[in-house]
Amino acid sequence: MADIEITPDHLIVHIRGADKFLALKSQLEVPLQHVAGVETAPAEAHEVFHGMKVGTNLPGVVTAGQFLQHGEWAFWDVHDPSRAIAIRLHDEHYAKLVIGVDDPSGTVSAITAAIAHR
Repeated sequence: MADIEITPDHLIVHIRGADKFLALKSQLEVPLQHVAGVETAPAEAHEVFHGMKVGTNLPGVVTAGQFLQHGEWAFWDVHDPSRAIAIRLHDEHYAKLVIGVDDPSGTVSAITAAIAHR
């Protein structure tokens, strides 16, 4: 799981605990102007294959790290697929961040509001 922080100009993903090691990252920071959209993503997170990986993929346990999907890089940090959100990006190394959060619908609403006010 991860914590999402929204500042006036940035979206920051703080990777928790051992996931820092599994995902090979401790934090990701993206300008809000590069966030194209966000939605809950339990169906995508339930899939077994997420692309070519640089990280950890133990289906049903954890998916964490970088995955090459359809020619684009995605970053994953998900333990419970029912709590996954997908943040679509542009003009960034990652085209998408798929992150497990405590409150998926609340997080989607907060990010949607933040990008609407940029």
